[in-house]
Formats: sequence, C-alpha cells, structure tokens
Amino acid sequence: MKTLHVDLGARSYPIYIGPGLLGRADLVLPHLTGTQVMIVSNETVAPLYLERTLAAFKGIRTEAVILPDGEQYKTLETVNTIFDALLSHRFDRKCTLVALGGGVVGDMTGFAAACYQRGVSFIQIPTTLLSQVDSSVGGKTGVNHPLGKNMIGAFHQPRCVLADTDTLNTLDERQLRAGIAEVIKYGLINDPEFFAWLEQNMNALLSREPEALSYAIERSCRDKAAIVAADETEGGVRALLNLGHTYGHAIETGMGYGEWLHGEAIAAGMVMAAQLSQHLGWMATDDVARVRNLIQAAGLPVQAPAELDAARFLELMAVDKKVLAGKLRLILLRGIGQAVISDSATPEQISAGIDLHRSGS
Repeated sequence: MKTLHVDLGARSYPIYIGPGLLGRADLVLPHLTGTQVMIVSNETVAPLYLERTLAAFKGIRTEAVILPDGEQYKTLETVNTIFDALLSHRFDRKCTLVALGGGVVGDMTGFAAACYQRGVSFIQIPTTLLSQVDSSVGGKTGVNHPLGKNMIGAFHQPRCVLADTDTLNTLDERQLRAGIAEVIKYGLINDPEFFAWLEQNMNALLSREPEALSYAIERSCRDKAAIVAADETEGGVRALLNLGHTYGHAIETGMGYGEWLHGEAIAAGMVMAAQLSQHLGWMATDDVARVRNLIQAAGLPVQAPAELDAARFLELMAVDKKVLAGKLRLILLRGIGQAVISDSATPEQISAGIDLHRSGS
C-alpha cells in the first residue's frame, strides 16, 4: 500500500492506494467523526463491493442508500434521495457519509455531505480508474444542470481517500479507457516525464498490469495533491487541472449527459486544446501529434462529435465555471507538460481552432 497526503492544514487527509483495502477498518475508522455511517453507492457497484465495505464498519451504526447508475442521474433530485435517507434514519451532524463508486457517486455524496446540516464528514472509496486518479481527490463536489455540467456544487474535502486497486478488475473496458484520459492529462499539464512513460506503457495499462496501474494512480494522485495543496479553491494554478474540460463539458452537455463518458469527452477536449494552441503558434506540430497519438493509443476519441459545430461549441462553452467577467479562460499548452491559463483567445480564434480540429490537422 502507498500512502500520499493532501496538505491542506487542518483539512489535510491521506490517500491510500493499493490492493485489498476494502474492509480495512484500520484505514477508515480513525477518520469517522461519530458513530453513524451512511454508505452511498449505485446499482452497479453495490452488488460487487457493498458487503465487503460494510465489514470495515462493524460495531458502527451503518446504513446504505443505493442510487441509479449513470451521469444522467447526477442531479439535485438524486441528491435529495441521500437527504431522505439521512433524515429518515435521523442521522446527526456527527455522521459520516461514505462514497462507494465512481466519480458520479463521489461528487453527489460529497455535495450531500457539504449541505447536510451545513456540513458533515465524508470518505471517498473510488472504484473506477477515473475516480481513483482524479475526482475523489481535491474536494470538488456537485451536480449537473441541463445548461451546464457541475454548475451547482461546493468545495468539501473528504476525510480520507481509499483507492482499492482490486476494484479495477471488474471495471469494463470503456470505463478503464475513460479513466486513462485523466491520467494522460497529468502528463500534459506539468509532468512531461510521466507523459513519456505513458507513451511507453499504454499497452500495460490497457492490459491492467498491476504494477503499471498502481504507478499511474500514484503518480496522478501525487501530481494532483501538489496542485490542490497550492490552490484549494481554484483561484489560480488549480485551474490547470481543467485541461480539455471546457471543450469536454460542452460535449457532455451538448450530446446529453451519459452519451459520452466524462473521460471520452475530456480526451477529445485535450486534442482540441492542443490544436487551438498550435493555431495560436504556441505548440509545435510534432507535440500536437504526440497528444493525438497517445490518446488514440488509449482507444479514446480524438474527434469531437459531428453534431456540434463551432457555433454550438461557443454557445455551450459560454456557460462554464471558467468564464470570468465575460471572458472564457481556457487551459492551453505551450508544449508537453507546459499547460497555461489563458483568456486571450478570441471567439474567432477558438472557432478557427475548432475548424482546424474538424479538418483533422
């Protein structure tokens, strides 16, 4: 087992990474704030891992609420199901919520924890690669709105993150590849050595070789923990973690939540960000090709859906958390491992970048 730490002063917490961690009372019980635990999972994950997770809370009053599975259910209405369970079981403000599932479960559980009685504790037990390397770390929680993804939410840090790598054995191929998109993101942001490692080891990741997966998860979490520690609430450098996300969120919203997996949309979005960077003269053609080739090697989309033209992209991107004072801030690239925050790209330049993307250049 590897243990990393997210250094946030009084809100600091550990990330445990390794096989066979589910059911380990010694890892989760020290992080409870009371004697009431509500496990939140979904219809896919609960039959696989709920019983094993319950074993960690013997002697603690533990209840469970099972949600429907899918991005389309990441709504206020679904979060209300969690509140219903907490209230009907008379859980107090010392209770702890436990998110057992992927990013959707984690985001909704964290948001419910941020809101219930004005804030209670929660623990992340991510069961997908995407949630283990990204969404479970950093305290971003929330739900979607028909007009925009993750537009309703709160920053609320977990008490700990427990990433049992054995849960990836039951992850379907499409979800595994979607998680690899977020892994690639860390290499592109500020870790060119990791990007090069991914170019050499993509087949090992796709084959689920335990050593390769553990290394990729640890390296991704380490990169993210450092950025979150430097900027908890995204006032500056943390925005770099949104590489590909403004385009990707537009794809998810425009196509309907659940049609494209989050990681699939982010993969295409990173290609689009690289191609706009090239159009602005910031990124070499060879580096753009490396980005495209690695994402393609992961079996991820490198092309945005044909249904969304440049005008629709701009319309969707205008409803984004990264719009400040009417200006859209994009995360762009000056090279592999050199992400920058920029609000200088004009709508015309963004449109031209989308046209470049459409042409396959």
